[in-house]
Amino acid sequence: MSANTIRKAKKLVESGGVVEIEEDLFQIKSLSDPEKSYFVTSDTCECPGFKNFYKFHHGKGLKANCSHLEAIRIFKNNDQS
Repeated sequence: MSANTIRKAKKLVESGGVVEIEEDLFQIKSLSDPEKSYFVTSDTCECPGFKNFYKFHHGKGLKANCSHLEAIRIFKNNDQS
């Protein structure tokens, strides 16, 4: 995972851009468009980056990821501390 993805994820959490709607369902703001937000679970996201992940990383054996998914991981870890 790129340092840029982690940096963006931290920014989303620190700015209050992550809202837990129910267990394993979050609404996360878009960093590129303040009018948008995405519904995200622990392994899927509606954002274009997640949807296009396999197109850009085809055949490399990577699991799809985006800054929104990483933001959930950070959010959950912060919540437990």
